[in-house]
Amino acid sequence: MDGEVMVGQQKIHTHTFYYITLLRDPVSRYLSEWRHVQRGATWKTSLHMCDGRTPTPEELPPCYEGTDWSGCTLQQFMDCPYNLANNRQVRMLADLSLVGCYNLSTVPDKRRSQLLLESAKKNLRDMAFFGLTEYQRKTQFLFERTFRLRFIRPFVQYNSTRAAGVDLDNDTVARIEELNDMDMQLYDYARDLFQQRYQYTRQLERRAHRLALRSHGLDPRDFLREEGGVGGEGTARLPTEDYMNHIINRW
Repeated sequence: MDGEVMVGQQKIHTHTFYYITLLRDPVSRYLSEWRHVQRGATWKTSLHMCDGRTPTPEELPPCYEGTDWSGCTLQQFMDCPYNLANNRQVRMLADLSLVGCYNLSTVPDKRRSQLLLESAKKNLRDMAFFGLTEYQRKTQFLFERTFRLRFIRPFVQYNSTRAAGVDLDNDTVARIEELNDMDMQLYDYARDLFQQRYQYTRQLERRAHRLALRSHGLDPRDFLREEGGVGGEGTARLPTEDYMNHIINRW
């Protein structure tokens, strides 16, 4: 975000940087990464820097031999205990220095998981904005109101993804959830916090809208009646309604 500050008689451009992120349903995200790796993607250029150093091969062993892991099955992907796809969202958000980075011998497993999860939650709370992939329209609404920007087009909720095209039995889903237990907890927390922020922002906007109408001598209740009545189901689509929900309810 750009701004200007006067220092003496000189204008100085200032920049404010914000950390933002988008979270995704952990099972869908995990399957999407597996598909990505299966097609030959690698993270070989990632240094995984933590506390000024990269992890040793003993701290972060590879899951495969050769140039990439293309063609790996989902079972092979799940079987690697060093797979960084496990709980990736927590790991990317948390302060790894709290647990000795990638050195698993520093902190007991249970305590390590607890520290990482709490750190990820704290950093998520402290962000000016975060969104959820499964709630595109609400994510757009919050982004626009937070940063006072407007996108040219409304976000569209696409549910036809590579992850959605994978047929899984219940045992496999349960195994993925187990491997991503911290991410599952983080996502539940994030979804609740996201809905709180959304509802709060909606209330502020509605209140401001009512005050603006009253300042012009208009009755806000007249506008509510035009939209279908107080507490009713208006025919106009709310600007924050999820796209797919609108399609389902409309038809």
